[in-house]
Amino acid sequence: MTSSPGERVLVTRPLERAWLEPLHAAGLTVDVVSADEIGDSAALRSRAAGAAALLVVLGDRVDAALLDAAGSGLRVVATISVGVDHIDLEACRARGVRVANTPDVLTDATADLAMTLLLALTRRVREGEALVRCGGWQGWEPGQLLGRDIKGARVLVVGAGRIGGAFAQRVHAFGARVAYHGRSPRPALEDALGACYEPDLDTALGRADVVSLHAPLTPETRHLLDARRLALLPPRAIVINTGRGPLIDEHALVAALRSGALWGAGLDVYEHEPRIHPGLAELPNVVLLPHLGSATEDTRAAMAKLATDAIVSTLRGEHSGDPGDG
Repeated sequence: MTSSPGERVLVTRPLERAWLEPLHAAGLTVDVVSADEIGDSAALRSRAAGAAALLVVLGDRVDAALLDAAGSGLRVVATISVGVDHIDLEACRARGVRVANTPDVLTDATADLAMTLLLALTRRVREGEALVRCGGWQGWEPGQLLGRDIKGARVLVVGAGRIGGAFAQRVHAFGARVAYHGRSPRPALEDALGACYEPDLDTALGRADVVSLHAPLTPETRHLLDARRLALLPPRAIVINTGRGPLIDEHALVAALRSGALWGAGLDVYEHEPRIHPGLAELPNVVLLPHLGSATEDTRAAMAKLATDAIVSTLRGEHSGDPGDG
């Protein structure tokens, strides 16, 4: 079965031409929102009218208003992301619209970045590079920018799914003692890494040298690390977040970092992206990245292929899953 000639796919921002090739090859009309229209919800609703598919990214809010603007011909929303917290899944189901995401292909890239943040913090890379760049380095000194060892540290992985499990493998290879918290035990992780399952998050936080967040964003996990839980961490603990920004109360995090209760934080995601709490940028014991978790050439191309393949298969009638369930 083939898609109807010229069915239109609205792409919510400019993407690499090669990433969109499967849509062109399928004979679909590809309508790309211009850079100056990004973030204009009224313009997006206007452009969505009559679209058979939407190709979106994390920064796009797909709500009932956008779905209604697209009309009854909309059959699929594909997002170039694993997370779908920016999409109203219930509204999609109610309208018979399939939602497709891009799991699996970004596991290694994101786990690598979490490890990068941890290494940058523990070896004080940001401060060291700044010292060299500004011309302030006066040569080797025995007490200069002393960092922390990962070997022997107790690392708590919160959310031990694909990415959390891959991060656990990496940090274990550096000699860390791995513990994990999630909805259920993962015997394979325990067998492979000697990891310890921690069913009670509060107890686990109280003995963690490093906490790395990999949980999905849900109503239950929003502000998972709030002021109360941050206070449970031992002095000199480190927090890493490559999951979702709202997993952490940024106001509480800044307060803990300023007071010295935490040794440092490494963040790739933020509570109100692209805005960040102003206090974070002022702190020397924080490494900040602009949501680069999956940002490698191969990974982003693979994510785009999954999303475009989902659009093509849906419009051809080849997908038999439930609406709103990718």
